[in-house]
Amino acid sequence: MLRGFYTATSGMIAQQRRQEAMSNNIANANTPGYKADQPVVRAFPEMLMYRMGKQHAPIERPVQDPIGSLHTGVYVQENVPNYGQGDVRDTGNSTDLALLNESLPDETGSLFFTVQHADGERRYTRNGNFTVDGNGFLTTQQGYYVLGEAGAPVQTGGMDFDVTEQGVVQADGQATPLGIAYTDNANTLTKEGNGLFRGEAGAIPAGAGYTVRQGALERSNVDATQAMTQMMESYRTFETNQRVLKAYDKSMGKAVSEIARLR
Repeated sequence: MLRGFYTATSGMIAQQRRQEAMSNNIANANTPGYKADQPVVRAFPEMLMYRMGKQHAPIERPVQDPIGSLHTGVYVQENVPNYGQGDVRDTGNSTDLALLNESLPDETGSLFFTVQHADGERRYTRNGNFTVDGNGFLTTQQGYYVLGEAGAPVQTGGMDFDVTEQGVVQADGQATPLGIAYTDNANTLTKEGNGLFRGEAGAIPAGAGYTVRQGALERSNVDATQAMTQMMESYRTFETNQRVLKAYDKSMGKAVSEIARLR
């Protein structure tokens, strides 16, 4: 009976974490470049149950008769981002850039803008909602420098600049290629706040096609309808586990107060 408590409780905790992931997706449905999280629910290892007994003929010896397997609950192992391309909308702002995947050599591969984090390390993002700071550098809305192909911050000199489809920034007679990075397995990246990803990414391989569109943004790839449906499903499953837990609690109460009562 105590094992039933743990099994039902693990189900409630797993559904609570699914709810948190779906709520975060819905909250970021309008965040440019946001990649929806998909919770991965796994089961704990099954236990094979045996009936212990004795065999009396021809000689007495212990025997084990298999009864069947017993599930011991579930847990959310991790949240895996969906790196699928989001819809692109025009904004008309010269500092907004959308990175469009056209042909990638790997199914799990993805392209990213490269930025410099406050700790000096590189981060990667699909959020092209950039701006220009007081020194004329292209930055994210949080103030992180957007890096060029050479690894230095991109200097635009102001809001009046052009970006080609190949990702080359043209300003004040200078051409600076954007530092667009590629990873063949985006699932190896670690998701951080503000639309940033941490990990290893390198140069764009031959055969990878992409387009940079100025004056546009990649929208979040969250499907709000699907996320709401998953939230309702998770809530109902949470309620079911809750009722099971109450039933076990009621049975335990009877076992303590009635069955074990001395007369």
